[in-house]
Amino acid sequence: MPPWLPAAGYGEFADERRLTADEIALIANWAKSGAPEGPASETPPAPNFTEGWQLGAPDLVVEAARAYTIPARGPDVFYNFIFSPGISSTKYIRAIEIRPGKTHLIHHANVVVDRARSARRQESEPGAGFPGMDVKIVRNVFDFDSHFLFWKPGSTPWVEPDGFAWRLDRGNDLVLNAHMMTMGRPEDVKPSIGLYFTDKPAKYGPILIQLEHDGALNIPPGDADFVVTDRFTLPLDADALAVYPHAHYLGHVLEGYAILPNGTRKELILIRHWDPKWQAAYHYRQPVFLPKGSVLVMRWHYDNSAANPRNPHRPPQRVLSGNQSTDEMAHLSFQLLPHESGQRSALEEALMRHQLEKYPDDYQAHLWLGALKISRMDPSGAVAVLREAVKLQPKLPEGHSWLGVALGAIGLSREAIEQFRLALKVQPDYIPARYNLAKALARSGAFTEAIQDFDQVVAVFPQDAQVHNDFGELYLRMGRPAEALGQFEKALAANPSHPAALKNRDTARQQLSGR
Repeated sequence: MPPWLPAAGYGEFADERRLTADEIALIANWAKSGAPEGPASETPPAPNFTEGWQLGAPDLVVEAARAYTIPARGPDVFYNFIFSPGISSTKYIRAIEIRPGKTHLIHHANVVVDRARSARRQESEPGAGFPGMDVKIVRNVFDFDSHFLFWKPGSTPWVEPDGFAWRLDRGNDLVLNAHMMTMGRPEDVKPSIGLYFTDKPAKYGPILIQLEHDGALNIPPGDADFVVTDRFTLPLDADALAVYPHAHYLGHVLEGYAILPNGTRKELILIRHWDPKWQAAYHYRQPVFLPKGSVLVMRWHYDNSAANPRNPHRPPQRVLSGNQSTDEMAHLSFQLLPHESGQRSALEEALMRHQLEKYPDDYQAHLWLGALKISRMDPSGAVAVLREAVKLQPKLPEGHSWLGVALGAIGLSREAIEQFRLALKVQPDYIPARYNLAKALARSGAFTEAIQDFDQVVAVFPQDAQVHNDFGELYLRMGRPAEALGQFEKALAANPSHPAALKNRDTARQQLSGR
């Protein structure tokens, strides 16, 4: 039975694999007695372990296009495998089972949903995958991670309750980010993923938030109790559904709790003896209510002394944050369900502000905060934040594109177009900027140039109803209803209930019949 790390009385978790004090005492006494064998007649049958897929045959199995060879020696390996489910319509996933291949080589693995199929640009050739721990994908800033799609040796697949399935759309990719270890000889790894569908669509919108302070990790050699903390104040009522702690070999004690608005301390998880080999995501038996104003607290204790049997350095050395297992991390992630789905963006904005309090030069936090301000009808406030993002990372296209959106929203069309063009100068195939440029040019009356940009967007997203609708509206402005009707028909083929396309199709038909 895999060790169960959370201490009793500090969070009630589903599927606890914990021995009682009496059971532990019984085993200890038996061992002290020389582990005598009992009567053969009372010997229970050997347990039957599930072979193959633990949840039965998946509805869909996707396999890596090719194996990756782990070298015989060297540092830990971080590699990303890309899977294309190839589904023809949206599916809702109630469970996912990761089969990484040779499990003794895998430290842990996470799945990331790549809705823009952007990870493929990092492959040297199709199907090859790519190295790296931090998966850089193009994502909608409003598409925060929602579920723990995690695998660790000894873990069992989690089946989502009704209403909590996650969405997988046609054209989406799955990226398996695998942390692998060298074992003294070259080894091939070729993972696969099993997907289990449900006909009950997602009803609830949980969000993953991460308490972390890797920037504070600077652990002196010999320090047996180096503490790293993080605190985050909830801007709304929410339920905690699950928790996932993460550290490496110096991690020793984890405290996770909430300070409620009335000053009461609510225990959420305590691990007195951390073991990175048995980390897991822990789901609460019942949702834990956290009222608005509650402060989530993470306290990681690290033991960098020679007395720590897991210390990878002999003698102990100074340890900083990093991706290698000989480095350290200080993470505690929660899956939260806001009580009011319409307030989700408030939680996301608070997260980005908190990130910037710790790391004022965090480009991604500036970018996401600016985009969230736009969504909350504050484009003026977004401009200053996004200008800072562009200043921090002028050679990344997303900042220029979002700054262009904010500038356009406050009527600065010329500056907006300039930012979209800067984004495309940095990355000519960055389609969000191409799409935004096409719309801005259409609004400014540069119709011929707008058509050229729309053509490029449609070539990449031929099934996107909104793109076809916007393209059709351009043709209507130009007085070309026949071309407009063609675009609206394509929009409705992709989404038959698209309201704007339905209305615009009628307009185009009326214009054609009036000729």
